[in-house]
Amino acid sequence: MADKKKKKDKAPEEASKVKKKQAEEAEAAEETAEEKAEEPGKDAEKKEPEEEPWADKYARLMADFQNFRKRTEKEKSDVYAFANEKIMTDLLQVVDNFERALESECKDDAYRDGMKMIFEQMLGILQDAGLEEIEAQGEDFDPNFHHAVMQDKNDDYDSGKVTEVLQKGYTLNGKVIRPSMVKVNE
Repeated sequence: MADKKKKKDKAPEEASKVKKKQAEEAEAAEETAEEKAEEPGKDAEKKEPEEEPWADKYARLMADFQNFRKRTEKEKSDVYAFANEKIMTDLLQVVDNFERALESECKDDAYRDGMKMIFEQMLGILQDAGLEEIEAQGEDFDPNFHHAVMQDKNDDYDSGKVTEVLQKGYTLNGKVIRPSMVKVNE
């Protein structure tokens, strides 16, 4: 029985030793955790794999936002560039009539010079707004810039060349708003 009593007395002692050992291990674990928190380099290395999906999402979001900003700025500049397209197209009829009037005979040279100055001033304003004339006379026929309404047989030009411009064509900021109406050599 004495042996049994000794064994019973040792059991609580062993249990208390195990508890002390566990408490010491827990304290050691807390201390190492605190030390790791103080060392940002080691902690960052371990957190990178966890933060990587967030970093990718952030990078993609930033790229999407930059693309959106560029796209809206391009659309905005296009709106400004081509907002005047309708009025420019309507003014081209006035330009055509001015050119016809200046080609006709006039008895008063001062009147003719005044009309020519007004026409040049108006053309200058339209050109500042982005209007450009399409050069067609003697050029190769290009269906993107020319509208062929007739064919001509002219030995002075090669085949496929524009021989005569019937109505001038214009671009507005690089976009064709009216193609040139032309005769093309056979």
